[in-house]
Amino acid sequence: MIEMITNLFSDISATTGHLSPFWLWTWFGLAVIVLLAADLFWFNRKNEEPHFWHTFWICMAYIAVALLFGAFVWLEDGPEKGMDYFTGYLLEKSLSMDNIFVMSMVFAALGVPSKYQHRVLFWGILGALVMRGILIGVGDALVIRFSWILYLFSAFLIYTGIKMFLMKNEEMVDIKDSKIFQLVSRMFHVTHEIHGEHFFVKQNGKHYITPLFFALVTIELMDVVFALDSIPAIFLVTTDVYVVYTSNIFAILGLRALYFLLAAIID
Repeated sequence: MIEMITNLFSDISATTGHLSPFWLWTWFGLAVIVLLAADLFWFNRKNEEPHFWHTFWICMAYIAVALLFGAFVWLEDGPEKGMDYFTGYLLEKSLSMDNIFVMSMVFAALGVPSKYQHRVLFWGILGALVMRGILIGVGDALVIRFSWILYLFSAFLIYTGIKMFLMKNEEMVDIKDSKIFQLVSRMFHVTHEIHGEHFFVKQNGKHYITPLFFALVTIELMDVVFALDSIPAIFLVTTDVYVVYTSNIFAILGLRALYFLLAAIID
């Protein structure tokens, strides 16, 4: 049965050029599961303040796994795909640095203690795995159907780059004044008190979201906004969905560890 499924995906890959063989996706899935399990049950077994050396070695571990996976892609799919992976990984890593500043602003605005921030970001990563997959799937479908859309992606990236350059001297907007922050406030009943590591509480017969869940939703929505820049960028490097998704996810997986490393350095 496994051999039949593998052959099926191999045939699809040969005919479309947009799907890697089934077993390559399997290895990627196993790598992600191992990383998430290690993060949950080994790296951060209990809520605690981030420490420099602890977060440093976690950050190095994420980078090492991402590079090893790139070597695996290089050996199994060839130098061209391997180079595309490393290029995509570095591109996504650099473009995702904006997320770190958003995380910091959201946590500061909501007063989320650092010992609970890991719980928020862990579930945020799981949400990012799904949302990035959907956005990449949509992008791949558009590229297959309308090849000229790559030119539109290029124009969009140039526009956002110019806009960021012109805004560099403007004052940064308070996160509480952002449209996303206000949208979440209208969607849910919100309590501004921290209730341990809980996302939801019940008070006076009503269910409320705590600042932890508020932060989670806000960070997820902001990640989608940033993905509208980063995903078109990597599609200009390669249109191979396997390379696009794996490099994207490995860059995102290590982002949380990098955030805590920077927080520890500041402390």
